[in-house]
Amino acid sequence: MPSTLTLLTDFGTRDAYVGALRGVIASLAPGVPVFDLTHEIAPQDVMEAAFVLRGAYGYFPEGTVHLAVVDPGVGTERRAIALRARGHTFVGPDNGLFALVLGEHAPDALVVLDRPAAWRTATPHPTFHGRDIFAPVAAHLAAGASLEDVGTPVDSLRVLRWTLPITGADGIRGRVVHVDRYGNAVTNVEGAVLLRSLNGRALRTVSGSAIVRGLSRTYADVEPGDPLVLVGSAGLVEVSVRNGHAATLLGLERGSPVSFDFFDAARPSEAVARSSETR
Repeated sequence: MPSTLTLLTDFGTRDAYVGALRGVIASLAPGVPVFDLTHEIAPQDVMEAAFVLRGAYGYFPEGTVHLAVVDPGVGTERRAIALRARGHTFVGPDNGLFALVLGEHAPDALVVLDRPAAWRTATPHPTFHGRDIFAPVAAHLAAGASLEDVGTPVDSLRVLRWTLPITGADGIRGRVVHVDRYGNAVTNVEGAVLLRSLNGRALRTVSGSAIVRGLSRTYADVEPGDPLVLVGSAGLVEVSVRNGHAATLLGLERGSPVSFDFFDAARPSEAVARSSETR
């Protein structure tokens, strides 16, 4: 049975680039179901691509092949790779993207794509390895080929790492790692870690131009236009504005610091306050 195949790129959809990938896959692996995760990654933004892929791949069945082409080093000496990890297969450039996706999980198997027989052409265009190397390899793997059929085993990935939050007795210092379509500023602080560290104390979040007190459950917990802090669907803490673009309104972008301060409330009611204030 063919595997499912997903596509993630920074190609956008106005040009023929995504269509070319799909055409190659359809030619080499007819019948393989193909799903677009997104093609709206900011150009050459490896970390954004990793964040999106990390948040999506686990919802696909084991055995899925994930083709991720965000490749600022296309045509250079950077390696083309395929790997198997956590029941899934990943194909793309070795530029740190997959190391970010896997975190502390090492690949179960990793190959460098050095078998021209598995490519679309033995002379791939230096500016479009997505079409000429990665898409055909992903198609072969989804159709049943093994990693050893498409490449030679190697030992390690190029490593990039996420910035980790700093947790202390009185709070957590984190950073914005992603701004989504709605303007929500997603931080690198896990909701479970925040709640465990908070341990019943009151919470004050300092983020951009806002100071927000308390932790909301939904966006509707505050009035339209007010800032709030909640745990998003990815399990990470977000700074948001109800019906507004938090990143723009609060002056936030990826890398912006966010401070989560814990303190003992003077009155019990303050520990569950949903009020917010703007500096």
